[in-house]
Amino acid sequence: MPQLLPFRALRYDPSRVSADEVVAPPYDVVGPEQRAALAARSAYNAIRVEAPEPERDADRYRSAALLFEEWERDGVLIRESVPTLYGYRMTYEGRTGSRRSTTGVMGALALEPPGEGDVLPHERTTPKARSDRLELLTATKVNTSPVWGLSMTQGLSALLTMGGVALLKAEVDGVVHEMWALDRETAGKVSAAVAEAPVVLADGHHRWETALAYASRQGAAGHGSPSMAALALIVELVEEELEVGPIHRLVKSQLATEALAVEMGRYFEVEPLEGEADPWRLEEQAESLGGPVLTGGGRAWLLRALPSTVRSAEEDLDSAHLAVALEGIGATGVTYVNSPSEVAEGLASGAAGSAVLLRAVTVGQISDVARARRRMPPKTTFFRPKPRTGMLFRPLSE
Repeated sequence: MPQLLPFRALRYDPSRVSADEVVAPPYDVVGPEQRAALAARSAYNAIRVEAPEPERDADRYRSAALLFEEWERDGVLIRESVPTLYGYRMTYEGRTGSRRSTTGVMGALALEPPGEGDVLPHERTTPKARSDRLELLTATKVNTSPVWGLSMTQGLSALLTMGGVALLKAEVDGVVHEMWALDRETAGKVSAAVAEAPVVLADGHHRWETALAYASRQGAAGHGSPSMAALALIVELVEEELEVGPIHRLVKSQLATEALAVEMGRYFEVEPLEGEADPWRLEEQAESLGGPVLTGGGRAWLLRALPSTVRSAEEDLDSAHLAVALEGIGATGVTYVNSPSEVAEGLASGAAGSAVLLRAVTVGQISDVARARRRMPPKTTFFRPKPRTGMLFRPLSE
């Protein structure tokens, strides 16, 4: 059963810093320019320890460790006196324009190796260097950002009402992030609820694997060791709590888009679409017409998977159907993007000659695959908004 454990958080003192200026996106969505802009906002911005540069030491990981020590010594960071769990709410405008919120609980999720226990991977991951995160964790002994887990326990959200004032509140890019401490009774109920059903890792698979590698390096054994858990945000797996977007594909091929459309006919029913090939409009059409849309050169085609493609795919999902087709066509390179604006930019810049806009996976599909203990193909789901790094940190040492 999943074990969500309380911990003594290390968090910013809101009387010393402006939360808006110190929180940052997760490291893996921050490029060099944004990293520089975030660091310029505040000497205490979390990006300085999440994606460190050699500020305090020639070794950038040692520099991050020294910054943590300095910020705590100077009172910019406060270490809680007692272990607890923390509520976390993100309020934002959804894809349809309505106001939504995602509410979860942050705690220390006990580690379980992939394929064992009830913490289940959601997607197969693409190859990615993990030495960077492992070296950062080894140097700082701090979980800087959470993995994101989805709990199958019904009614978890109802336990997470805010009591009192938020310990930290930040509004960034139109999203309001709030974090508060749960009282002891509520924390106990939440931990018990999380233990009732499996947790699906929605985001942060590489951070989870890094935590496992660190625990192995430390020779840790048993849930009593801080190394045997990782900072996690747990949200109930229900439509009301989740905003799931698609991940589109920029396709670089020797084939022009029209020729690629012809090749796609081996795997899909291919229907030309009339009107302007505007990526924002095409994303809507993919949802309304029931299939991914291929575009490039000012034209667009609706793709509906043939029965043979569905049978060949690992799951009945757009991402899996497209993977079958691209593998069969060959000589293609794929870049993953999260928005129509990135599709438009990629096509306009020549970074890719074609693009495929996919439909968003439903929460029901996520649940079905998870309950069957299978994994979705890589880059199938984009959960938004992302929890901010710096709302709190989890130290692994006293």
